[in-house]
Amino acid sequence: MSLQHLKLDPSQIVTDPKELAVYGKDWTTYFDIHCTAVVFPKSHEDVVEIVRWANETKTALVPSGGRTGLSGGACALKNEVVVSFEKLNKIKTFDPLENTIVCDPGVITEEIQQWAEKHDLYYPVDFAARGSSHIGGNIATNAGGIKVLRYGLTRDWVTSLKVVTGSGQTLELNKSLVKNATGYDLRHLFIGSEGTLGFITEATIQLTRKPKKLQVILLACESLDKVMDVFAHFNSKLVVTAFEMYSDIALKKVIEQKHLPRPFETEYPFNITCEIELNGSAEDENLLNETLESAFANEYVVDGVIAQSDTQAKTFWRYREDISESLSIHSPYKNDIAVRVSKVSPFVKELDKIILSAYPNWTVVWFGHIGDGNLHLNILRPDGMTKEAFVADCQKVDTKIFECIQKFDGSVSAEHGVGLTKKPFLNYSRSAEEIQIFKSIKKIFDPNNIINPGKVIDI
Repeated sequence: MSLQHLKLDPSQIVTDPKELAVYGKDWTTYFDIHCTAVVFPKSHEDVVEIVRWANETKTALVPSGGRTGLSGGACALKNEVVVSFEKLNKIKTFDPLENTIVCDPGVITEEIQQWAEKHDLYYPVDFAARGSSHIGGNIATNAGGIKVLRYGLTRDWVTSLKVVTGSGQTLELNKSLVKNATGYDLRHLFIGSEGTLGFITEATIQLTRKPKKLQVILLACESLDKVMDVFAHFNSKLVVTAFEMYSDIALKKVIEQKHLPRPFETEYPFNITCEIELNGSAEDENLLNETLESAFANEYVVDGVIAQSDTQAKTFWRYREDISESLSIHSPYKNDIAVRVSKVSPFVKELDKIILSAYPNWTVVWFGHIGDGNLHLNILRPDGMTKEAFVADCQKVDTKIFECIQKFDGSVSAEHGVGLTKKPFLNYSRSAEEIQIFKSIKKIFDPNNIINPGKVIDI
């Protein structure tokens, strides 16, 4: 490969091994990284040039955003060239009539949220990695997060995309039309494609009105069945924007690592951080109080508190959002899975039996977005056990876990993507016919297989 024939400014090409080690991976920790260079496009035209050069030289490219992924989707393992979008990072224009912004793919999620706030608007897609994830990566993985229950996925907030396909074509998809009944909406093929069809170089993002008031509540339950009762009870009476469950073990890890105050005097098996959208009226406040009181009366919850300040509300959220970081010292083996909300309780009970049988002495941590059926299963690496031995042992029972997911018509990856980690198990959520169509689509957009090859599917 000859980087000298790549028509970029030399400052946009990096080959320092230390930099390659940083940009060649995401938050996945179990892959050996081998990449040749990192390139930093600053314009759509730069991306076109990079793809042109890659096709001519048969060089594989790996897209890189905020590198917060957990499936290996942004890992370079076979001497690929990494394409980092961190210098393509501007919010370009704002349409005040439609409340949309046009932005580069390297804009950080939190910057969009803050920009919307300054303009008395709201970007509701939210998750713990908001401060480092890029909007381009969010789109490529159809990011979800904590407010899917009320506001949907990233897909629901993208009105238009500009992309460069694997063959070097520039496509402008949908052009922000609300109604566009002219055949296939290719925009939605790129959303969630994990960077395997081409590169997103520009996105139009829909913003919305700010909620009048968000009230955060912390609740405790004796069982997962009770957690589901609480969700059904609250969701039938109130506008629930988020409903997050985490086990007592998860809460203990956060308190220990982050030195946060204990929320309750007593420890309970399951905890909930719930966010309710209120209209600001006294009637709405009364309805919230009545709903909470009836939850106690029906013994759905055994303890609970309504946040009395912004500071307390942020602490309630930290109990949930700081879990992954607090578990990281244990190098957890993660599974990000989903079933229909109505199947959560029986699914977890069956899966718990499988895990307990396989790992009777290991620590298993559950948390997740109960309101949309997305669960995060974390198996903590025992002290003194090597990563390699730990992963090998965990992989032995993966098949049983995914067979259980298949039995409940669930997904082996709810929001982290397929990437490398879930590729061997894609058939547990997708039929052979679907996977073959995936491969055909990949060949159409990327005939030379240069864009993130080996991720999601092999062709």
